[in-house]
Amino acid sequence: MSVLRSFMDSVRNGSIEVIDLTAPLTEKTPILQLPEPFSNTIPFRLEEISRYDDRGPAWYWNDIHTGEHTGTHFDAPIHWVTGADGQDVSQVPVTSLLAPAVVLDFAAQAAEDPDFLLQIEHVQEWERVNGALPDGGWLLYRTGWDARSDDQDQFLNGARTPGISVECAKWLAEETPILGVGVETVGTDAGAAHSFEPAFPCHSFLLGAGKYGLTQLRGLDRLPVTGAVVVAPPLPIVGGSGSPVRVLALVER
Repeated sequence: MSVLRSFMDSVRNGSIEVIDLTAPLTEKTPILQLPEPFSNTIPFRLEEISRYDDRGPAWYWNDIHTGEHTGTHFDAPIHWVTGADGQDVSQVPVTSLLAPAVVLDFAAQAAEDPDFLLQIEHVQEWERVNGALPDGGWLLYRTGWDARSDDQDQFLNGARTPGISVECAKWLAEETPILGVGVETVGTDAGAAHSFEPAFPCHSFLLGAGKYGLTQLRGLDRLPVTGAVVVAPPLPIVGGSGSPVRVLALVER
């Protein structure tokens, strides 16, 4: 109990800061737009059940209409065909929902080139400066794209958004000890990834390797390069391919 008591004291006195990395979930939350003939998710919507009225005089509540992959959300392995025999979102071990995280900041490059792709050599150079990627931890990929997240058109940017190259996605999935990748964009893949070989390599390789994705994160600029811990518990939807999630980072100050 002394360890937990010390932790809570540190949160309360501010020596551990809790940073919310989650985009608010509203009807204006940007969502992925797939071309025909593919089906698309629905926008987030609240449907009022009652609000202190004759439908329920003392209570206010709503039905929620949304997709699993709307807003800041968690990708489970079964989201992709390569992970079809893997975990659904309810089967993700709870110990994986609390993990160390590092931040790779390529916002300057993405500002100059919206099609910027993270390459293996970028990650290896980062490791030479900062140390190895965390075993069982998150690689959080900062591109500055969260600044656009209040506007659907700017956020999707005509499918010109930064991402990760095919070779780097495969390498991260197969050759590194990370738990998964977190991004600020609408999905873990680049906007142009439909034209890659294979298409959508982050989904294909990472989820196929039993790893995870976090998308539409905000506030990565507030995190240290190393040393943060991320808390990312999705809803335990049985059979679910993903879930909206509130992502928190714990940072020592």
